[in-house]
Amino acid sequence: MAANPSFDIVSKVDRQEVDNALRQTEKDLTTRFDFRGTSAAIEWSGEEALFITAETEDRVKAALDVFKEKLVKRNISLKSLEPGEPRTSGKGYRIDCKIIQGIDQEKAKAISKKIRDEGPKGVQAQIQGDQLRVSAKKKDDLQDTMTLLKSEDFGLALQFTNYR
Repeated sequence: MAANPSFDIVSKVDRQEVDNALRQTEKDLTTRFDFRGTSAAIEWSGEEALFITAETEDRVKAALDVFKEKLVKRNISLKSLEPGEPRTSGKGYRIDCKIIQGIDQEKAKAISKKIRDEGPKGVQAQIQGDQLRVSAKKKDDLQDTMTLLKSEDFGLALQFTNYR
């Protein structure tokens, strides 16, 4: 007898795509007319963080908007980006941003509860580290569960993988 059909719920970001968006933003900040002479820049700050700097608060916010636009064009959800507030840094302004990956325990419990309460009968969700495994007797129940989760906003970019 084969195992029950299942899929995994994950929240991952392709770092290469984020890097490509960052490089495109860098290029825009050096070539666009409205950023000339503002010393606007964007750089990585470790593995899962980056920062944007500019001379004025307006320009640093505009640079963040350009970066968000590039992320959307590369099919990266803005829920994966957690920008901080603009703050003064030396002679200019700076925004620190974090790239959010994985599902924390509280959100995993909320997703699991949603599946238990509103999902089809017989669907089970198990928390496995920073992801969830959802299984059921019928594939149709898994499809209904995916539809249910897509309609809900958990504040995360959810992807469904290993569907079998």
